[in-house]
Formats: sequence, structure tokens, C-alpha cells
Amino acid sequence: MPADRPAPGTGAGRKGLKSDALGMFSSVAMGLASAGPAYSMAATLGVIVAGVGLQAPIVTMLAFIPMLLVAYAFRELNASNADCGTTFTWATRAFGPRVGWMGGWGLIVADIVVMANLAQIAAAYGFRLVGLDGLAENRLWTTMAGIVWIAVLTAICYVGIEFSVTVQRWLLCLEAVMLILFAVAALVRVYTDPPPTAIHVSASWFNPFEVPSARALTSGILAGVFIYWGWDTAFSVNEETVDSTRIPGRAAVTSTVLLLVIYGLVSTSAQAFAGVGTSGIGLGNAHNSDDVLSGLGEAVFGSDNTGLLLSRLLILMVLTSALASAETTILPLARTVFSMAVHKALPSRFARVHRRFLTPTWGTIGMGAVSVAVFVLLASYSRNILADSIDSVGLAIAFQYAVTGFACLWYHRKILTRSAKDLVFKGVLPGLGGLIMALLFLYAAFVVYANPEYGTTAVDLPLIGRTGGVTVLGLGALLIGLLLMPLVTRGHTVALKLQRSLLPRHLPQHAAVDSASRYLPADSGSGVGGDWYDVIPLSGTRVGLVVGDVLGHGMRAAATMGRLCTGVRVLARLDLSPDELLSRLADLVEQTHEAGAAGRGPGHRKPRADAALGVSCLYAVYDPVSGKCSLARAGEPVLAVVQAHTGVVDYPELPVGPPLGIGGLPYQSMDLDLAPGSLLVLFTAGLLQSADDRDAGLAQLSRVLAGDRASLEALCDRAVTTLLPGAVDVDATLLLVRTRLLDRNRFAEWAVVPDPAAVAAIRTAAGKQLGDWGLDDLAFTTELIVSELVTNAIRYVGGPIQVRLIRDRSLICEVSDTGHTSPNLRYAASDEEGGRGLFIIAQMTHRWGTRYTHAGKTIWTEQDVQQSGGA
Repeated sequence: MPADRPAPGTGAGRKGLKSDALGMFSSVAMGLASAGPAYSMAATLGVIVAGVGLQAPIVTMLAFIPMLLVAYAFRELNASNADCGTTFTWATRAFGPRVGWMGGWGLIVADIVVMANLAQIAAAYGFRLVGLDGLAENRLWTTMAGIVWIAVLTAICYVGIEFSVTVQRWLLCLEAVMLILFAVAALVRVYTDPPPTAIHVSASWFNPFEVPSARALTSGILAGVFIYWGWDTAFSVNEETVDSTRIPGRAAVTSTVLLLVIYGLVSTSAQAFAGVGTSGIGLGNAHNSDDVLSGLGEAVFGSDNTGLLLSRLLILMVLTSALASAETTILPLARTVFSMAVHKALPSRFARVHRRFLTPTWGTIGMGAVSVAVFVLLASYSRNILADSIDSVGLAIAFQYAVTGFACLWYHRKILTRSAKDLVFKGVLPGLGGLIMALLFLYAAFVVYANPEYGTTAVDLPLIGRTGGVTVLGLGALLIGLLLMPLVTRGHTVALKLQRSLLPRHLPQHAAVDSASRYLPADSGSGVGGDWYDVIPLSGTRVGLVVGDVLGHGMRAAATMGRLCTGVRVLARLDLSPDELLSRLADLVEQTHEAGAAGRGPGHRKPRADAALGVSCLYAVYDPVSGKCSLARAGEPVLAVVQAHTGVVDYPELPVGPPLGIGGLPYQSMDLDLAPGSLLVLFTAGLLQSADDRDAGLAQLSRVLAGDRASLEALCDRAVTTLLPGAVDVDATLLLVRTRLLDRNRFAEWAVVPDPAAVAAIRTAAGKQLGDWGLDDLAFTTELIVSELVTNAIRYVGGPIQVRLIRDRSLICEVSDTGHTSPNLRYAASDEEGGRGLFIIAQMTHRWGTRYTHAGKTIWTEQDVQQSGGA
């Protein structure tokens, strides 16, 4: 038996990961450790100082603002859909699979590139910790040690989330203690035994208006974005967290606030102790810009035995910080890739879960292997390229966060006016955070990083010229995702286009009903399913109503839906009763399945099960003359009826019928008497997917529908917004129909005795009724139709006969009798005296047909009223 298995489901919390493994403290620890405070300060504080000088502390703090705003976007989106795919999943929900793919790709790029830098930092600091400074500068040895570190951390992440968190807590505690100790010791030395570089803390350090230029401010804030990045790991492990919709959001906001305190304290103390000079231990010294803390350790703690020990501990702290950050980079990377594979945006191999450890197998090992490959590639090519690739991570981060902020705003746009709280936390703050991140991305990519003097590399681009290597690497990585996007989104796009082309674009206006509908396709990569709905005009102003749910996803489900939808339309036009229609549709499914399986010998692959097998379908026919609605169901679709005058919501218990193609009990029809203004609500099971259970979903729907006289379009929007505020993992279809009774002045009925003498009387009555309606131009043809059909009924059937005229968009003539034999249209020979009546009727009418009832049959005709001048 293989060690792993496919993810059992696509929904949040249903992918097979270990649930309830993390609490609030563990989630905060994950967010802090992923940011790697010690490593981040060591790697970026010198860069920030080089750009903004003494205002480094305030710039470090200002970078907190867009991070907090985006954290609110993550929190609100997670509350409605706690999916470990985070930005990929949420952006797909909001903007579609293309934007979702690019959001997920941005995170993948950032994680893989930063893993290369973390591996190098961990390797170098590991050698320095044991006094092998020479090896720390050797590219071969640091590359080999970095590969070992990635392998070890990948193994830790592979064996389980709980073991990973335990390691994180110990590493984080050591890191936090050493950072606080360093900051306090530095400040004490500044005011008691200051080194020559020391300067006292000044209020001007916290004045952003003293930053030399907007360019310097932007560059500094973008570097600051990098040091805060990582708190969103709490969301990437949300499906493994207790109370997954709330704890990750609280942990993320808490993490960003704690990071603000840590960074403000460390940057202020380091700057006060070392100053911003360009030599020695000064933070502006370019030789120390990639690691300012290791050079400060001995200067702060002294050179005695205790000082050397603390200096080594400081080096150990940066090492553990890099390791902790690397481990918590593998976790979100593996889970993002895992979720993307579950949602069909990546190969299904990556959607497998370890049977024992309940961790993504291919996602974890595969991303560890890719990280090793990228690290070796960058390190072997040039240290300069590796350094510039780290700066380019800021572009991927800003892009991903901008997409998330805008996704939150757009996703919740329909409920922003519900309350001031929703407006602020679901709209204003996330939208502002996304805007700031987008502006940072554009300014940095095309102004700051594009300058060939920025960074350590530059590239001559055709038609553009010499461009900074950071921009080339950052935008180049995102461009790769853009080029891959058509391949991964093609299945979803084609299936969705097919699905939407088969569904009615506009529901027809009808004398019997007002109608409105909503179809929400599954948002995952090829997750578009086969839900459908239809409103089918039938004879006698009746209307057929149908909703159906095809199992499965993708092109096969969409194609199956088209086949069944067409089948229902054809069978409905035969005026079959609901139970007979479902029976014939089930026969069609079985025959198609048998035809597909026929002729396959032992050498052929086993045929895939027909997606039509197991389809649920609800079919109803409403008659606006009698107010009766006849229904039958296959499978488990649900019908809700809202009473016209009381607004009470009822769920009629329909006769049980097996899903199509399964076999079992015969289908049965059920009749409902509906008052005018009653609301029929037909929907598929996908509408209730976000509720805790079916009963809870029906209760939510009842609250939306009860007593509501809003327009059907508004009611559709409200129902969808309430019941599906988050994930749409399977298709959802909603059809609302408000019934009418046909006005008594628009139809006339007569009972006719089976006597040839009665034919003249009914012809006269029909002609008079047409005169009253102003349809005199149709009197001759209508009298001829009535005469022919009534004469045939008297001659061949006898018994009670009923004639009905209905004025709608066409003039409908119906003649009912107790016979069960339908007349046949034929071409009479030239020497035959009879047999031409039905042929003449067919030539004079727009349509004609026969429908069967419990009492017999009805022959009906339709004439186009628009051809009449009296209309």
C-alpha cells in the first residue's frame, strides 16, 4: 500500500490534512518564526539605513501599516473560506482562475527564491558558529551545507505539522530572548559606556518627512515589507488549526503587532549603538549590509568570556532564525502547491496526503527539491545574482499581497453596505492595503529596481536597454507564471464556456410565471461541474421548470449536462408528465452508458463511468389556468414553496425517485395547488455547501425567503450572498419562480356534447369570442380548426368534449376528449374523400400537438397573434 493517498476533498478542511493540530500560541509562533525577525533585521537593516539614513526606525515601522491592512484582508477572507491555498484560492473566488493562478504563483516564486537565500545564510552562520569562518566564505561549502539544511527542514515538515511547530517554538524562544537581550544591552551601553559610533536616540528618527526623497522612502518601505513578510503562514496552515476561520486571523494580526515592537526596538537600539557611518560597525557600511548583527555582537557584549559566549549566541540566534524561517517557508509553499493541485491548477501528484503524518507528500518533498535546484542554480552562477534575487522577492511579495487586498474588497463588495464594520474591515482597509502594495510594486519595479545602478547586476534588454537585475529577475519570474497560466487555466475556461453556452442566457418572459436564476460555477481549476436549470414554454401557456445536478467536474460533466439539458427540452415538448419524463430520461442515460461500454474487449481500457449516472433532477410543470403544479424528482433535489399571502416557507416532501440511470423505484408525480403569487424555489445541493449541515442551510434559506416581496433578482442576490459568502467548491444553481393565474378575460372554455349538431354552435361561440378579443382576422381559421377537431372527437371518441381558447402571445385552441389515441398527420391521396383535415390544420397553424392527461388527451394548436391586424 502506498504511503500517501489523494486528498479526499477540495473544500476547506476536507483535504485530509491533520485537523486541530495548532492553537493560538502555535499559530502566533508560526507567524513570527516565518518572518524570521533576527535574520530579517540582519539582512535588511543595513539596506534600509543606506537608503533613508537616521530615519531607518520610522521606515521600519511604516512598513507595518500596509502589512496590517493586508492582514485584515487575509483575516476576512479566511473567515469565509479557510483554505490552505490562501491567495490562490481567494483570488480565484474573486476574479477567476487566471488571477488566482498568478496570486499563487507569486507566493511560490517568493518562497522558492527566499529559500535559496535562507539556505545560504544558514550554511554561513553554521560555519561561523563553530569558528570555520573560511568555509563560510567558500561558495562550494556553503552550497553543500545549504542543500543539507533544506533536506533536513523538508524532512521535519514531512513528518508532521505538530513536530514542525514544536521545533518552531524552541527556535523562536531562543531568538526572542537573544533579540531582547541584544537590544537592551546595546541601549545600556549607549548611555553608560558608549562606543565612538554611538548616538543618542532622537525624535527626528521617527519623522518620516525627514527622509531624503520619495524614492528613498519607497525603497526603504519595500525592504521593510520583506522583514514583515511571513506572518501569513498562520493562514497557510489554517486547515490544521483549531477554529480555522478565526484563530489564523487573530494570530496574524498579533504577529504583525509583535513584529512591529521587535523591529522598532532592535532597529532603534542597533542604530543608537552603531550609528549610520559607512565604516567599521556603522550600519551604513556596505561590507556589512547583508549581515549587520554578527558584526555588532562582540562590540555590544564585549570580548571577555561572557561576551564571547553571548556573541556566539547571537550568531546562533541568526542561524536559528534563518532555519525557523526556512522551515516555515516550506510549510506554506507545500500547502499552497497542495491546494492548487487539489483545485486542478497543478498536476494531481501534488494533491496527495501522507496516510500517517497527514502532510502533503509530493507538495513538501517536491518543493524542497525545487528549492534545492534553484539554490544550486543561483549560487553556482553568481553570488551577485543570488543577492539581487533576494531583493526581487519584495516584488513577488508586494504582488501577492496586492492581489489579496483587492480580492477581499471585490469578494465582499455586495455586503459592504450591510454595516460600518463590514465596510471598514472588508472593504476600506483591505482595499487600501492592496492599493499601497500595488503602488509599491509598480514604483519599485519600474523606477527603483529598474535603475541599472541599483543592486549588483544589470541586463541589456532588447528595445529597453540596460535594466537593473532586480527588476529583470522579479518581473521575469512573474512572467514565467503568466506564460504558464493559459496551460493551467485552459480546462476551467473551456469547461466554463461550454457550460454557460448550454445554459439559457435569458429566461423567457411567460404569462405563467416570473423567473430569475443564478448559476455559480465551482471556482477550482477544472472544477466546473454540470448543474443546470431551465424554464421551458409548453402548450396551453403551461411552463416546465427544471434544475439538475451532474456528478463530477470539468469537460465531461459540462458535456453531460448539455446532453441531459437537451434531452429534457425535447421530452418536455412532448408534453409528458413529470414522472414519465424522468423515466424516459433515465432510459436515455442507461442506453448511452450501455452503448459506450459495448464492444470493448479485454484488451481495451475499462470505460470510465458515464457522468450522467447518478444525476439528480427535479422537473415541474405549472399550469396558470388551473394553478396546479405537477412535480417529480430523481435523486435528492429540494423544492421550497413560499406561500403567497403569509410568506411562510414550506419544503414539500416529494415522492422519492432514484438518481438517473441507477434504477430502482419508479418515478411518481405529485400535484400542488398554488395560489397566485406563490414562490417556487428550485435549487441544487451546492447552494447549501457552506452550511454546517443540510438542516442549517435550509434554515438560512428560509430566513432569506420568508415574507419577502422583493424583486426576484434582488432575492436571488440575497440568497446567494447569504448562503454562499465564501467557497464555491461545487456548482450551485438557484431558480426562483413566482406564479401567476391567467386572467379570466384571457381564456374561454366550453363543454361540447358529442352530437354533430353541436359543431355549428361551438364554431359560432368561438367566432364571437375572437370578436370580443379583437382577433377577427383569425376567426375563419380558428372556426375551421375548432370544427375539424371537434368533429374528429365526436366521430372517433365520443364522450365529453371540452374546447378552450387562450389568448397569449399566440392564440391557443385546445380540444380535449377521453380518447387516448393521437391522430396522425398524413398526406391523403387525390381520390380519397377524407384524411385532409389535420394536414390543413398543420398548414394554417404555427404549431400543433397532443398531450395526454389522466382523463384522456388534448389536441392543441397555436396561431401567431402578431399576424392579425386586430392584435
